[in-house]
Amino acid sequence: MSIRVTIWNEFIHEKESESVKLVYPNGIHNEIASSLTCSDFTIKTATLDQPEHGLTNEVLNETDVLIWWGHAGHDLVDDVVVERVKDHVLRGMGLIVLHSAHFSKIFRSLMGTSCTLNWRDNDRERVFCCNPGHPIAEGLPAYFELEHEEMYGEFFDIPQPDELIFIGWFKGGEVFRSGCTFTRGLGKIFYFQPGHEEYPTYKNENIIKVISNAIKWAKPRNRISEINGPNTKPLEI
Repeated sequence: MSIRVTIWNEFIHEKESESVKLVYPNGIHNEIASSLTCSDFTIKTATLDQPEHGLTNEVLNETDVLIWWGHAGHDLVDDVVVERVKDHVLRGMGLIVLHSAHFSKIFRSLMGTSCTLNWRDNDRERVFCCNPGHPIAEGLPAYFELEHEEMYGEFFDIPQPDELIFIGWFKGGEVFRSGCTFTRGLGKIFYFQPGHEEYPTYKNENIIKVISNAIKWAKPRNRISEINGPNTKPLEI
């Protein structure tokens, strides 16, 4: 059965910055959507400026895996929508958190920590696969390089990951836990660091391969209609 994917992007930089617009003229969400060519995916997109940020209960009920990219508009995301998304994750919806969405309300709420890190602009990154047997690493080389990427460095204030899949090393000498998995309730979560808006990271075939693998890994195996109550029952996926 097809995996139903919703790609959420705040879609601010691409409209306000000419340099970003040159890289992603149709938005990061549409770039990722057009690159995910697997026939197993049914893809739709949602953005911050839509009613309820495009994440109504109806949309989330029809989403197996939600991809989240945000940066400039974290505080603009309505708390009601954050709690709605969190509820769906706890009940089994998969969540893939990309790059600066480490500081999104939804990721910080699910992690229970500040999710702060060290950063600076424009460095070369080598992404090492440190768990080659993991499904998210399937088909990936031992490492790949991104000529231009924003440096994210430790300490990254997150809970101990369930699994560490990728480690990023930067030309400046910093390292970072670039690909981590977590489980919250019935939901699987994958955080993946590369993806600064000014660089063509989402045009890189290895990056898209990671995201594609993560979607397949994060899809629900079981999903319940409500957390508590006498009518709790599995949903058909």
